[in-house]
This record gives sequence, structure tokens and C-alpha cells, in this order.
Amino acid sequence: MAKDSSFDVVSQIEKQEMDNCVNQVKKELEQRFDFRGSVAELELADNELKLAAEDEYKLGAILDMLRVRMAKRELPLRCLDPGKIEPAAKGTVKQVVTIQQGIPKEKAKAIIAAIKASKLKVTAQMQDDQVRVTGAKKDDLQAVIQLLKGDDFGVDLQFVNMR
Repeated sequence: MAKDSSFDVVSQIEKQEMDNCVNQVKKELEQRFDFRGSVAELELADNELKLAAEDEYKLGAILDMLRVRMAKRELPLRCLDPGKIEPAAKGTVKQVVTIQQGIPKEKAKAIIAAIKASKLKVTAQMQDDQVRVTGAKKDDLQAVIQLLKGDDFGVDLQFVNMR
């Protein structure tokens, strides 16, 4: 009997690349004329970014600078989930941006349903924050990858551990 092949569908971001993006934005904040002498902070902690600025416009500008850096480093922009803008001390504003790691259960169920609806001879199962797809033929697995690339599930998908 032939051994089944498999791959994992994940949604993750490289922490080192994200750290590099944050450091580049911090350096740019120090050099930009419109931010000189004003409150502008960006901090990376685990799976969160903490932003602070004088007003909502500058807060948006910091987030835009981060998105540009992420795009240049080919990091998925969908992983950023900006929270509500809140007032902070001394008339400043702050915002917490969550970095989404892993596939949420609702999205994983939608991915599995799409795979089952394709009628390909593969099995898909949820494992923590990823989906494992197993099948006898590698061609079927390649077809599943193309199917998932063609659909929009609201998260950025990567395909790893192809065996």
C-alpha cells in the first residue's frame, strides 16, 4: 500500500521579519520632518503592536508606514487586525493592532467544507490553528492547493510540510 502524502495549511508570519519592519518604521519616525518633536511610538510585543501618536492622522500614518514595510518584505497585510483608537494621556491617542497567527476555527471549518465540496479524494482535518490535508495522490493535493489559492477565506494562507 502506498503511503499517503500530506501538507498543512497555515496562516503565520515570520516574527523576525515583523521585528525588522517595526525597527525600520521606528527609524523612519525619527527622521521624518512631520514627526519631529511629536509623540509617535510603535512597540512590538508578542502578537500585538502598540501604537501611540498625537492625533488619529499620525496614528494612521504610522500604520501606513508599517504596511509599506511589510509589503516590501512580502509579509501578508491581512494578518494585521487594527483595534479601536482610544484617547491616551496628554491629548494623545493609542491603538492596539493584533497580529493574527494561525487559522481561526470558523475559517478552518470553511476551508474544510470547501475541500469536501471539491469531491477530491483527500481528507482534511483541523489541528489546533492549522488544517492538515492528506491524500493518496500528490496531484489531488496540488489541486487542493490551487482550489484554496483561488478562494478568499479572509486569512492569508501558506502551504507547508508537503510530504
